[in-house]
Amino acid sequence: MLTDKILLSKISKNSTCKIVVLTGAGISAESGLKTFRDNNGLWENHAIKEVATPEGFARNPDLVYRFYNELRAQLLDETVKPNPAHYALGKLQSLMGNECVIVTQNVDNLHERGGATNVIHMHGELLSAKCGKTNKSVISHDDVTRESRCTCCSPAQALRPDIVWFGEMPYHMDDIESHLYDCDIFVSIGTSGNVYPAAGFVNFANQCGAHSIELNLDPSDINTAFAEAHYGPASKLVVEFVERVQSLLQNSQ
Repeated sequence: MLTDKILLSKISKNSTCKIVVLTGAGISAESGLKTFRDNNGLWENHAIKEVATPEGFARNPDLVYRFYNELRAQLLDETVKPNPAHYALGKLQSLMGNECVIVTQNVDNLHERGGATNVIHMHGELLSAKCGKTNKSVISHDDVTRESRCTCCSPAQALRPDIVWFGEMPYHMDDIESHLYDCDIFVSIGTSGNVYPAAGFVNFANQCGAHSIELNLDPSDINTAFAEAHYGPASKLVVEFVERVQSLLQNSQ
């Protein structure tokens, strides 16, 4: 990997190297969670426009509530657990502290369960619901239905899934851009490269002087934008990457 040379040039006794990691559905697929959408444009056998757009929710709220309740139940199933890639990123954060930021497109909590603490969920979270009026979020491990109500309004308002749908602005974009501006290494893991704005992060990081790396099962739609790319299971590639970073950090002391 070219990463060794880059990291060695960034890390010394008096400086640190900031790493921003972007993760997509590919990192959670090895934990038994299906990817956001497959090649025929479906998500869990539903058309995207039916379950992942404000218009779909307005047309058929019961379908949308049921869809996300089923996804939440799948995530909470005891068979769904973090995989070695999640644990490796949790370890990376424990080594680097605030100098490692994870930005995820995923709506599961597998990063946190794998030991990560500094995780930015740009597309929302399954274990959360939000007020349809104020957009304030509340943790929810239970089903959300038409009858579910917020606690922030009087009278209480209906809750909706705390998911960023197509046509809506992703969360925390100002923070994400700030981290990308400051990072030395940008790593994209398990992403398709066809969902924006996340697909544009690599170009922004490149322009800010970062070294960009793609770790993916297969080349993404934007693979040529990366300075370095490696292909295979995330549970293998991410573990190897973190081990390499750990070795370089130790040698720099």
